[in-house]
Amino acid sequence: MKKKIFYIHLQKEKYINAHPLMENYIVSARKYRPATFDTVVGQKALTTTLKNAIANGKLAHAYLFCGPRGVGKTTCARIFAKTINCLHLTTEGEACNECESCLAFNEQRSYNIHELDAASNNSVEDIRSLIEQVRIPPQIGKYKVYIIDEVHMLSQAAFNAFLKTLEEPPHHAIFILATTEKHKILPTILSRCQIYDFNRIGVNDIVEHLAKVAQKEHIEAEQEALNIIAQKADGGMRDALSIFDQVTSFTNGHITYQSVIENLNVLDYEYYFKLTDSFLEGKVQECLLTFNDILKKGFDGNHFITGLTSHFRDLLVSRDESTLQLLEVGTAIRERYRAQAQKCPPRFLYKAMKLCNDCDLNYRQSKNKRLLVELTLIQVAQLNEESESPGNGRSPEQTIHPLFNKNNAVEKSTAAPIPQTPPVHPEVMPIHNEQAQPLFIQKKQEKKIPLMKKESLGLSIRTGNTHSTEPKETKTEEINPASQPDENYEDYIFNEKDLNYYWREFATLLPKEEAANAGRMMNMQPHLLKDGKTFEITVDNSMVKKYMSQLAPRIENHLRERLHNRKIQMTVRISQAGENIRAYSHLERFQMMSKKNPSLLKLKDELGLELS
Repeated sequence: MKKKIFYIHLQKEKYINAHPLMENYIVSARKYRPATFDTVVGQKALTTTLKNAIANGKLAHAYLFCGPRGVGKTTCARIFAKTINCLHLTTEGEACNECESCLAFNEQRSYNIHELDAASNNSVEDIRSLIEQVRIPPQIGKYKVYIIDEVHMLSQAAFNAFLKTLEEPPHHAIFILATTEKHKILPTILSRCQIYDFNRIGVNDIVEHLAKVAQKEHIEAEQEALNIIAQKADGGMRDALSIFDQVTSFTNGHITYQSVIENLNVLDYEYYFKLTDSFLEGKVQECLLTFNDILKKGFDGNHFITGLTSHFRDLLVSRDESTLQLLEVGTAIRERYRAQAQKCPPRFLYKAMKLCNDCDLNYRQSKNKRLLVELTLIQVAQLNEESESPGNGRSPEQTIHPLFNKNNAVEKSTAAPIPQTPPVHPEVMPIHNEQAQPLFIQKKQEKKIPLMKKESLGLSIRTGNTHSTEPKETKTEEINPASQPDENYEDYIFNEKDLNYYWREFATLLPKEEAANAGRMMNMQPHLLKDGKTFEITVDNSMVKKYMSQLAPRIENHLRERLHNRKIQMTVRISQAGENIRAYSHLERFQMMSKKNPSLLKLKDELGLELS
């Protein structure tokens, strides 16, 4: 047995000697972790505040460091704990790294700094054990620092047990709480701490730091490659260094732009520049083929459309020197953006961003996601066509023109004009209401057709060789009260049922801001008076009467047009005492009818009907 163990150790020693880097390798996120305030990247304002507090001796008993992951919260907490216990601070306010306290901290044997992971130690017993340790004063240095990471994971009971100690700790105890989700922490905890919000680290700061790391590690790295890594890290330095290590292993120490996008599965800038050129030239076919190539490489359509939206945004900020600083890319790519931005009209970029953003919002709900993206590409490619109308200024008109017929414009200009078809009268058209089933309303012919002279009828009965004796130009004119002369215009007859339908139609056309008034109108019942042209609305108070009187001209115009009668008038009155003006629901109507005829209840029970 001893021989076997000795043999295993011998083989392990041979392997380590053959691969000396295996035993001593440390990932970049740990190897290049900041040890002083000056080496912290991207948090200049916070580190300056902490250094000044230490220099002036104005230390709080509790701090809360909050922000996204990998931005330096725990690192700053450790540097702060090391610095306040340093026995010989430098003139810049940094730890000396030579005294006993600093050496103990660097060698990870200091008893003045305690770290607690609240994600796995979140019970009341863990907090009580921490409170017991707080009472013991430090042996070396002035303060004992307790760093509680992911403090939002503490249970409700643990928070309550921690409150009193956090509010009045011993003079030698300082608490530093770190969290990525500040909104989950109790307000009573927040009120007892000084809060420091850590921001995401900028792309330029990450690129600069990665370049220093690459130089120290003797790694060749292109500027554009580091820029892609920084964008992928999304503001976290720890993520950026982890990706840097991954790409270094993939490229064997020669980091290029192409190797980074290949390893990280990032969509190349070249696709977006190529697509934009195709958009400006109106080449829909090339746009669809390019999108097909992107899908074949395994990229998701949603990822593509969000990247295209960002590309248009970058083109927009590249048009002006004052906004060029908002472009977070390398120097070479920046020049390409500037050159292509000069080709893109601002109106095109505005509309393209709107279309792509709408596609992004609708992507999750779409059942045919590829078709949704392709339709968006077609619309963007047609934005520069002269035939497009300017729209309403809020969003581009999402119309699609014929794609593969180049002679469309010629055909449109030479085609014969299409004759206007006389509109069907609204009373014989299918009527759809969102709150009712589709129904047909058709009035008696003797009521609806105005009297006309015999010579003006222009009718003929088709037989074998019989043709109309009237000229072909005789057409039924459109029913439009505003466009016809008074002598040829005749008012149609209407009844209360027609009036009630178009009254409700007007209510549905009111804007969202007047939803309450629209609902009030839906519960009103217009009553047609004996003269056949005036209708009455009964309201329950003077305020509603005032509003309806102000709305009356719009309602009258709508009803005059829809009912083809210029003499329609609307009056409003306040209901009398005891007068019921409320519209009955379907259930109330059934109850009233069942009181008059109890057999309806038996019929309902026998058929198993339910009322809603």
